[in-house]
Amino acid sequence: MSTLSTHVLDTHRGRPASGVPITLELQGAHGDWKELARGVTNDDGRVRDFLPAGARVETGVYRMSFDTGAYFRSLGVKGFYPSVSVVFELGAPDEHYHVPLLLSPFGYSTYRGS
Repeated sequence: MSTLSTHVLDTHRGRPASGVPITLELQGAHGDWKELARGVTNDDGRVRDFLPAGARVETGVYRMSFDTGAYFRSLGVKGFYPSVSVVFELGAPDEHYHVPLLLSPFGYSTYRGS
């Protein structure tokens, strides 16, 4: 298991959100962002092998961006948020970090999961 995972749930439909494009980035020393990975959620709303096998995250500030506009367009639903970016700080690279997203056309929430 990688040390970073995500799970997207569509609370409006009451099911996992499949087909959501996600980008993971690490913030550099000067505030610039370096892309680390891209993926698309599967039928369970997860990205398997988001990071390569054996990859470890390092201490720092990360941004996980969810292309919610593409997801809702694929369903024929008009949403309010075309994208959701979650910025978080990892302080202990040996821990597992889970960043879930609860999503509906007009709102979202996130938290540090387990």
